Amino acid sequence: MRIADTADLWYKNAVVYCLDVETFLDADGDGVGDFAGLTQRVDYLAELGVTCLWLMPFYPSPRRDDGYDVQDMYGVDPRYGDHGDVVEFIRVTHDRGIRVIIDLVINHTSDRHPWFRRARSSKDSPYRDFYVWRADTPPDTSDQTMFPDVEDGIWTRDEKTGEHYLHHFFRHQPDLNTANPQVREAIERTMGFWLQMGVDGFRVDAVPFALNENTIDLQQHHAFDEPHDYLRALRGFLQRRSSGNGAGIMLGEVNLPHEEQVEFFGGDGGDQLTMQFDFLTNQKVFLAMARQDARPIAEALRSRPTGLPETCQYATFLRNHDELTLDLLDTDEREEIFAAFGPAEEMQLFGRGLRRRLPPMVDGDPRRLKMAYSLLFALPGTPVLFYGEEIGMGEELSLEGRAAVRTPMQWSAEKNGGFSAARPSRLPRPVVEGPYGPEHVNAADARRDAGSLLQHITRLCQRYRESPELGWGTMEIIEQPHQQVLAHRMVWRGSSMVLLHNLSPEPVVVGFELEDLSEGTELVDLLQPGACRLDAGRRSEIDLEGYGHRWLRVRRQEDPRLV
Repeated sequence: MRIADTADLWYKNAVVYCLDVETFLDADGDGVGDFAGLTQRVDYLAELGVTCLWLMPFYPSPRRDDGYDVQDMYGVDPRYGDHGDVVEFIRVTHDRGIRVIIDLVINHTSDRHPWFRRARSSKDSPYRDFYVWRADTPPDTSDQTMFPDVEDGIWTRDEKTGEHYLHHFFRHQPDLNTANPQVREAIERTMGFWLQMGVDGFRVDAVPFALNENTIDLQQHHAFDEPHDYLRALRGFLQRRSSGNGAGIMLGEVNLPHEEQVEFFGGDGGDQLTMQFDFLTNQKVFLAMARQDARPIAEALRSRPTGLPETCQYATFLRNHDELTLDLLDTDEREEIFAAFGPAEEMQLFGRGLRRRLPPMVDGDPRRLKMAYSLLFALPGTPVLFYGEEIGMGEELSLEGRAAVRTPMQWSAEKNGGFSAARPSRLPRPVVEGPYGPEHVNAADARRDAGSLLQHITRLCQRYRESPELGWGTMEIIEQPHQQVLAHRMVWRGSSMVLLHNLSPEPVVVGFELEDLSEGTELVDLLQPGACRLDAGRRSEIDLEGYGHRWLRVRRQEDPRLV
């Protein structure tokens, strides 16, 4: 095993951290987070162990969808700073060994974007074809909208021209016509601009909608051989333009079953998305936690496609900036998760998910939280954290929709959680109140508490970075008798690790066999003092406390790593 090899595809054992500039830290006291404040906290993120920052949209926007309704793809919202502030921020992050990726919204714009304003001005506008229109009355499409509690379909009539425009999301977010070569070229220019500014790649929003074949079918006058040619073109452009020896990435939001995600990687060619979020495993993790039965996780991991090119990677996560969507599960499975983690109607969203952060979902049980994050980092792939997860932030259910989990970062027990010196009424959203408010949960206190979740996740980041088996290796489920325990092994170039996680509050003794190893092989615990050896039957037994977890590295004499 050569550690040096892991730098070539840096994203395969990165630690990704997602944040919104607006809610991270306000440096100028106007109540809104900004790039100057974010830059002041880069050292905190480096200390945590973050190696890649994912910035949610910071472009000029009406902010009717938290910035995903983009008004200017080249701009910076003046409340956050300007391009000079962005450049300074990127320079500091790179100095600290942290890469930066930004949201790339390729499916839609704001209805205030200059393109759409011109497109709706006349049927003869040169920008008309930047969007998707239909002159006939559309059929009932209420089952196709992403927001069934807000929108009654995916077509809205524009009064001036009398035609309907397509929007899979909110009506103020018209879908771009990605079959139009001019649109595709415009997106490429946007990518080129931000790559020139120093970013290291993009988190690509709502990818399947941008390649929607129903949309493309309406645009037959364009030469568009195959929808996925668009992704191939974007990936090729990225590789040509990205700095750092072609190290730019595209991390795609593709909420589909594993077998359908293969095409978005580019199949055997691996020439489309570099990474994809593993939504199926995420949803199965919560089903397993609700049941205290690890088998759904094992099932999900086994269903991952095999034979993908080495350049492809899955991104794993527990929570993110959206609702905890459960749409890949069946109705009964969703109801199990609702009952366990969000029984009140106000905790649920769109009938398919939960608008909660993890700590309140598990009643703040520190054992369960630490086990869950150990599991996140132990799953094969690249872990992604959402800001505030590392300190155990909760949600604010008094806010509407997804805003419940997008509250200001809690830095201290001071006013506004240390986020801003402004009056509370000037904040973009109120700070969480109650048992998860900043007087109880904040980064300053967590840094000084050796037993805090922050210290635990910092240790996980360190051990994960030292263990390329987790990001690069092949996975096998280890057979053992306890259904509440996930036991799996990660193997990469002769090195391997055994990962054990108990999803129940009851202690167990886990016996397992590693038949390809020899008697006396030592397994060293990476998270706590201790080790074990395989007996003559190549077996060992490990005590797991309730919600216990162990990372065991198979020790080899030729392995130079410290254990």
